[in-house]
Amino acid sequence: MKKFLSNYKSTIILLVAIIVGAIVGIIFQEKATILSPLGDLFLNLLLVIIVPLIFLTITTSIAKMKQPKRLGKIMITIIGVFIVTSIIAVLIGFASTYFVKLVDSKDGEKIQASLEEVTETEESEEMSIADRTINLLTVNDFSKLLSKDNIIALLVFSIMFGIAINMTGEKAKPVYDFLVSANEVVGNIVKIIMYFAPIGLGSYFAALVGSFGASIAVGYLRTFIIYTIVAVLFYFIMYTIYAFVAAGKNGIKAFWKNAIPSTITALATCSSAASIPVNVECAKKMGVPEDIAETTIPLGTSFHKDGSIIGSVFKIMFLVCLFGTSLATASDIFGVLGVALLANLLVTAVPIGGGTISEMLIITMMGYPVAALPILTIIATIIDPPATMLNVVGDTVSSMMVTRVVDGKEWMDKKITES
Repeated sequence: MKKFLSNYKSTIILLVAIIVGAIVGIIFQEKATILSPLGDLFLNLLLVIIVPLIFLTITTSIAKMKQPKRLGKIMITIIGVFIVTSIIAVLIGFASTYFVKLVDSKDGEKIQASLEEVTETEESEEMSIADRTINLLTVNDFSKLLSKDNIIALLVFSIMFGIAINMTGEKAKPVYDFLVSANEVVGNIVKIIMYFAPIGLGSYFAALVGSFGASIAVGYLRTFIIYTIVAVLFYFIMYTIYAFVAAGKNGIKAFWKNAIPSTITALATCSSAASIPVNVECAKKMGVPEDIAETTIPLGTSFHKDGSIIGSVFKIMFLVCLFGTSLATASDIFGVLGVALLANLLVTAVPIGGGTISEMLIITMMGYPVAALPILTIIATIIDPPATMLNVVGDTVSSMMVTRVVDGKEWMDKKITES
């Protein structure tokens, strides 16, 4: 019992804080939003550390890979795992919505009428897909890298910086030593921030529950319920299968023993970026080597999001039902799947609002009016917690599968023997 409490003490404290927050939100409803500053404080502390954390983690992880073959193998394997699992996610999302009418015409009219005032938004500047891709991967000023709004550009720069350190060799050792030291310091800052986690997460959840109104249209409610059911089933079934593929029965045990902290953090903060520190730690406890955990998870935060992929399918299918679009041919169906996968790359790893660019892409590529943007924003808001949960935990189990390919099928047994 003592060992159990020792292993799960932090998890239990966070879980209790979340439950208390939910109860406070239910009882006091909108009055519970008075606690939101405490939740925002915790979230801001996490988000402010994200830029240095990602840069230092990615750069040092790649720089310490003195074997170019291992670095290449890890990166290729990460890409392969992300592609395969993303395709599985988009297929499951489509299968979950194809035979279900997320919104019928009556609800559709009510929804569109209720959004008439909101649709008077600024017109976005027209931008081609190529321009959007360039703006996603790069910035035109170094200072813009120091922003959570340009995480993917920061990841690209961090990878280049780490490779450059490797190429420079011995002359880069002072820079490497400094970055490793700075990474340790940032790691301890994260530990300090996490002492505030029970108060911050509890307050954040109380405000979230308290401000969630009951006046959601039937279509939104149906979408939320179906998405949540799909997310929960995906979480328990698919991630158990992935853990088994990674390391058999020992993989399943290691995964479920250590997946709860990252799950709770994801549900409470609705931010994949804010969950990176906890998620990396969980992966390491599962036996994933440091270089793989610290590369796969930050990269996955931007390029691999099971929950967002399934969510993109739900958004598209909601509009399909709302506007009566026909999906009669195979090309129509492949179009939906392709747009959902592409839109996933444009979802940023921040709480509600991080999917606006991807939602604009969906609307543009599917040929719907810009006035439909608020519809997708509402869907993104109500599915955000379960979607973030899948985004975060999907990266954890992906790091296990990457290890399986890079270090061989006996990697978990070796880890158990070493410990």
